[in-house]
This record gives sequence, structure tokens and C-alpha cells, in this order.
Amino acid sequence: MDTLVVTKKGGRWRKFKKSIPFYLMGLPAMIYIIINNYMPLYGLQIAFKDYRVIDGITGSTWCGLKNFEFLFASDAWRITRNTVGYQFTWLILNTIISVFLAIFLNEVIGRRAKKFFQSLIMLPYLISFVILAYVVFVFLSDTGILNTFLGLFGIDKISWYTEPKYWPIILTIVNSWKSVGFNTIIYLSTLVGFGKEYYEAAELDGAGKWKQVTKITIPMLKPTIIMMVTLGMGMIFRSDYSLFYQVTRNSGMLYEVTDTIDTYVFRALTSGTNMGMSSAAAFYQSIVCFVMVMIFNAIVRKISREDAIF
Repeated sequence: MDTLVVTKKGGRWRKFKKSIPFYLMGLPAMIYIIINNYMPLYGLQIAFKDYRVIDGITGSTWCGLKNFEFLFASDAWRITRNTVGYQFTWLILNTIISVFLAIFLNEVIGRRAKKFFQSLIMLPYLISFVILAYVVFVFLSDTGILNTFLGLFGIDKISWYTEPKYWPIILTIVNSWKSVGFNTIIYLSTLVGFGKEYYEAAELDGAGKWKQVTKITIPMLKPTIIMMVTLGMGMIFRSDYSLFYQVTRNSGMLYEVTDTIDTYVFRALTSGTNMGMSSAAAFYQSIVCFVMVMIFNAIVRKISREDAIF
């Protein structure tokens, strides 16, 4: 009996020794996650304190849910409406466009042209938002391309950066142009791995391209689509700060349609007067993102258990 115990311990130690290189390879990522994701959790208590820099986190007095009351009494509806509205719309729109482009590249475009178009649609994703903000400004400034074009038809110039009504469409176009390429590559890489025998059998049965797409391609893409949408639901309360802050040039005239949770928190932090409220907004954002992922995954598990992530 003792020999068996020693043998088991020795086997475990040998397995551990063999795994040491893999643990060392994963160590930098583990350290990064601990520093970036877990250590900041200590600061969550600021959301429940009347925070003063001079007193520090531990020295500041507790104020219960006062910061949350101020948040919901002032700007919570506006920033939540903008954040969720944009993110939900873009999640649906970008998924549809990405799946369409992936199928188009896989089914229609030849091999040589496919590489060119893959690079072309990925290019916007790699462009910095700082550069993108200047590109948009070239189009929308008072002497920009759009106003020059409108002038050719005798239409008065539009002051784009002071007119909120245009920005939901502008932001949607910019976001889709920049984000769709990355998602398309993910769906395309999934399509490339599909077995050709399914399509060959469908052709023998007389199925055209449209039926092959609807009956084979999209059903086989469903797990990837569900995974991507689930991840997107986890970001439903997180807007792209650079898009809403830099592309809009932080114009106060546009806050009604461009102010989101992330930009609100940033301005509160830089002003230095609402640390508690900004922390409450970030805490509220994180909790709702977590709940949304759990709810969406539960819905998927009810409909198709094998496609649920957990």
C-alpha cells in the first residue's frame, strides 16, 4: 500500500516536472492578468466611498450607495441609452456584414484575389483611432470633402461637429468600416476548415450556391456566430472610448448622442471632482456586462445546449 502511494506521488512529480516549461511560458500572461485584472479590484471600494485624494482609499469615509444615487439621478439614462443602443445595433449589423463578407470571399473570390481582399478589409482595423479621427475630420470639417461636395450643388455647408442628429449614422459607418474586417477574418478562417464533402454531396443533389449557403454554411457557422455574439454581449455596456472621444473631437455639442459610460468616466476622472461617481459608473458597467453574458448564455443553453459556451 505504501509503495503504491509513493509510486503515485512520484508519477505526479514527474508529470509536474514535464509541465514546468509550459507553466513558465504561461507565467508572463498570468502576471499580466493579475496586475491588470485582479489588483485593480481593490479600488472598487471607491464606488462606495466619499473619496478624497488627500485621505486615500482606506482613509476616505464610506457613503453607501450615495455615488450610485447621484449617477442615476443625473446622467445614467443618457450614457446607458447611448452605450447600449450603439453597441447592440453594431453587434447585430457587424455580425451580418461580417458573415456576408466571409461567405462572399470564400465562395466567390478566387484564391489570388482572396488574399488581396483579406488584407484590404483588415487594413481599417489596424489603423490607429488618432489617424482615423483626422481622416474623418478631413471629410467633415467646414472646408472638408463633404461640404465641398455639397457646395457644388448649391447646398449650404453643414457644421457636422455641432449637429448631433447626424452622428448616430456617422459613428455607425465608421465603426463598421473599422471593425468588420477582424470579424470577417474569424468567420472566414472557420469556413476554410469546413469539409468539402458536404458541398460536393449538395451539388450532386442539385443544390445551388444559395441552398448550400443557407443549408450548410450558415448552420455550420452557428457555433462561431454564437461565440462571437456572446463575447459581444459582454461588451454591450462598454463603448469604444477612442471612437466616441477622438472621432467626435470631444465636442460638447454632441454629448446628447455621443456621451457613453466610458467617456463619462474619463471626463469625471480628468476633472478630478467625481472619483466616487466615476468609480460607481465603472462598477455598474462591469456588473451589467457580466449579467448580460450570463443571461445570453442561459438563453443559448435553453435553445441549443451544445452551442452554449458554459
